[in-house]
Amino acid sequence: MPETSRRHLLLGGAAVSAGALLTACTSNEPKNQTPTAGSAPAPGTDDKPGTPVTIGFAGPQADHGWLNAINDNAQQRAKKYADVTLEITEGSNETAAQIGQVQTLINKKVDVLVILPADGKALTQVGLQAMNAGIPVVNLDRVFASPQAYRCWIGGDNYGMGLNAGRFIGEQLKDKPNATVIELAGMDSLELTRQRTQGFDDALKNYPNIRKVARQAADFTVESGQAKMAQLLQAQPKFDALWNHDDDQGVGALRAIAQAGRKDFLMVGGAGAKSAMDAIKADDGVLKATVLYPPTMAASAIDLARALAQQKGISGMAELEIPASITLYSAVVTKDNVDEYLPTGFS
Repeated sequence: MPETSRRHLLLGGAAVSAGALLTACTSNEPKNQTPTAGSAPAPGTDDKPGTPVTIGFAGPQADHGWLNAINDNAQQRAKKYADVTLEITEGSNETAAQIGQVQTLINKKVDVLVILPADGKALTQVGLQAMNAGIPVVNLDRVFASPQAYRCWIGGDNYGMGLNAGRFIGEQLKDKPNATVIELAGMDSLELTRQRTQGFDDALKNYPNIRKVARQAADFTVESGQAKMAQLLQAQPKFDALWNHDDDQGVGALRAIAQAGRKDFLMVGGAGAKSAMDAIKADDGVLKATVLYPPTMAASAIDLARALAQQKGISGMAELEIPASITLYSAVVTKDNVDEYLPTGFS
């Protein structure tokens, strides 16, 4: 799958490599002259120190491997830039506490905010407060209820995760008559879980020989993954493939599979944990692929925040401003490309 061999950002339908995100960028400031096709771009953001920037970062509590990786990616990316000071909050899953943390950053008059809200709808008002105070907001992943609450949104593609998981499984089973699959989903109370399931179901519609025979929702934890997977295995003595929405709960699912002594199907994970990638590389078990929901989005959010504060845009685009929305691609990691993605795997 060469088209998925590099991490890409989908910018209004155009793919831009993450490494080229902010090199040779153009200014956000309006110009009196009209640019022409042959005119050279203005100097832009690169790794060289520029105007000092203070970025406020507020996320939920890092009680999950992916969320911990989000915080780590943001911190490591900020250290890359000599002109960036990162003000990072402790993180909380309590709406009132996170609102208070963002308001503290607003009162400190940071240049730009990066916010991954514990609850997008509940934190919309504080996003609006920041924007009204003249502090641009990069809304990370869980989207605010109003586009007025952020200048730019960047996040993963939950529907795309399901779609690509279904396509991978479909291609593996397309020649097998009466193939059956099961699904270990996340939390059904979350819209992202429903989006992942919808993408998976839509992909399977392209393979009339494949039928989904069971689905169980877990809670994104090792314990829930093990318990729910054990139930699925007991109820389904024979099937050909499993899609598990989340690699953290997949640790528990793999325990249940090992305890049951099952090796008669293939498994696809989700999100991109290092443990999953290690298992894929070893290629000695049922786990054959994982579909990314890359925590590197936090690093890209820092890049975008720096560009906003320094009034820059993105290379490879004609526009002078950064986009309003960036959706990351859900690449499929297999034994053929796992070495490339292993550095992005989270613990």
